[in-house]
Amino acid sequence: MPPVERFVCRFAAEPPQEALPHGAWAQTLQAEFLAACLRVDDGGEDIGEARELRYFPDRTWNGRTYVPITARTTTELELFGYVSFRPGDPDATGEDSEPSDFVSGADFTGETAERNPDWKIDLCEEVIGTWRGEGGRGAEMTLVWGVPLIAGARVATGELAGLAVDQCALVEDRFSLIAPDAYRSDYLDVKLWDADGRELASESLYVDDEEEE
Repeated sequence: MPPVERFVCRFAAEPPQEALPHGAWAQTLQAEFLAACLRVDDGGEDIGEARELRYFPDRTWNGRTYVPITARTTTELELFGYVSFRPGDPDATGEDSEPSDFVSGADFTGETAERNPDWKIDLCEEVIGTWRGEGGRGAEMTLVWGVPLIAGARVATGELAGLAVDQCALVEDRFSLIAPDAYRSDYLDVKLWDADGRELASESLYVDDEEEE
């Protein structure tokens, strides 16, 4: 094959390895996430208390596993964030050791799907690292998680300048991606696809200052 025009990391993260958290493992993640929520700077706003937590598919990159989480609050805001950890390694018996080195982060928003009926994808994102490309240019390795707000979605992909850089099959209408963003003036597009490979929706992570205002 000839050299590629755009040299950027693709499919750098492991695909999801486990089912959505439940039981004792979900309780462990819940404790870590709620602790992060207590550290959120509320800016004087009444965030309220977290309701039921929604877990998203796990993704592993650079030696750490990330489990994204969201939760609506009693004041109708949304808490969002993740718990990350170092997965256990197999011991002499072949059994995995316990996960360790837990790190969690959280924030909140009032921009919910109910308040934005034009949305087709409800997305959250968090930069978790950097990948250095040609000439020292850096890409922001970004954890993206979300839910489709339209029917029929089966797979979510991340595209950078038209090049697929990650994908995730939906699990209970939820997906997680880890992909390079903001590289060489290009920004990540998240797309939804149906079972026949037809594109259903596309959302860019790029929002300029005027749009934010």
